[in-house]
Amino acid sequence: MVNIPREKNFISLKGEGASVTVLTFDNSARKLDVNGKEYGTFGSASVYVLGDNFNAEDLTFQNSSGTTGGRALAVSVSGDRAAFKNCRFLGHQDTFYAGGNTIQYFKNCFIAGTVDFIFGASTAYFEGCTLHSISSGYLTAASTPEGQKYGYVFSKCKLTGEPSLSKDKVYLGRPWRPYAKVVFLNCDMGEHIRPEGWHNWGKVENEKTAFYAEYHSMGNVDQRAERVRWAKELTDLQASDYTKKKVLGNWKPF
Repeated sequence: MVNIPREKNFISLKGEGASVTVLTFDNSARKLDVNGKEYGTFGSASVYVLGDNFNAEDLTFQNSSGTTGGRALAVSVSGDRAAFKNCRFLGHQDTFYAGGNTIQYFKNCFIAGTVDFIFGASTAYFEGCTLHSISSGYLTAASTPEGQKYGYVFSKCKLTGEPSLSKDKVYLGRPWRPYAKVVFLNCDMGEHIRPEGWHNWGKVENEKTAFYAEYHSMGNVDQRAERVRWAKELTDLQASDYTKKKVLGNWKPF
């Protein structure tokens, strides 16, 4: 495992290319540690980023435990203002944990997984990224705190799936906590995305508090009329509130 401790701020990792430089480990939630106890979800990450102002470019973060271990994180980020550019995140369930009370930025990244493979309470802006589904599941499981203005914002991203993944198998997200917020702006969505789009995690009351929205989605557009009634289609004016500048504030990564 690689651990960037809380007292180590302004750490940068620069690879020789995402296909060349790979940080990988094979822990999983059900794997036993040296004391015979399960690592659990939050003990399963290959890389931990606890320090603030971390950035990474041109490398891969991977959890290689496969599908048998259940939840297995490639990266766990609890440090504030973490930025990633031209990076890959490879895993299955719970690939990337976006910790609370943080803001994060992703540029031209590739994130792959199965179930809830982007999850947590952070404010995170994804620009020009690819979200790749390996099997049926959910792209996001946000746990945005009540009163936090932004959760996850995906701008000009591409949603792809394995060739073996049949049509209508993947949800855009489900709320890990009641006030989850996820917005897709000008994103290209493949046929693997389910027409209803969103799931309430089996709790009807989540439909009253979660904020799930799209703006000018492309690709499988014929299905957008079948989205769940509690999801939103943003107007031009509403979408203008989700620019990178407004989401990230004065922070300028890279």
